[in-house]
Amino acid sequence: MPRSRWKVFLAAALLISSLVRASADDGAIIDRWYSALLAADRTELSELLADDVRMKLDDIGVVQTKQDFIASIDEWQSAVAGAAIRHRIERSENGETTVLACYDFPSNDTLMRE
Repeated sequence: MPRSRWKVFLAAALLISSLVRASADDGAIIDRWYSALLAADRTELSELLADDVRMKLDDIGVVQTKQDFIASIDEWQSAVAGAAIRHRIERSENGETTVLACYDFPSNDTLMRE
């Protein structure tokens, strides 16, 4: 997968993960998200996303629907091969949870606050 394409997918994944709002009691939902993302599990990701979700990627001017996101999983699966994703909840307040996530790709690491 071209480097720019997996970056687009990663940006979408990061944005979507920010849409998964949970309280501290809902850490299991966040765990499900990252496990599904690492496994490129279309079924699980689809279950975690609302049908009318829109992912807005401001840095590249793209808006993705749920269907667009799920359709891009094949490319993501190639990019995430051999990778790991580590995450921890940083804080949870007012119905919003902030997660610190490290995407450990074989060729580089990316640390994100989501």
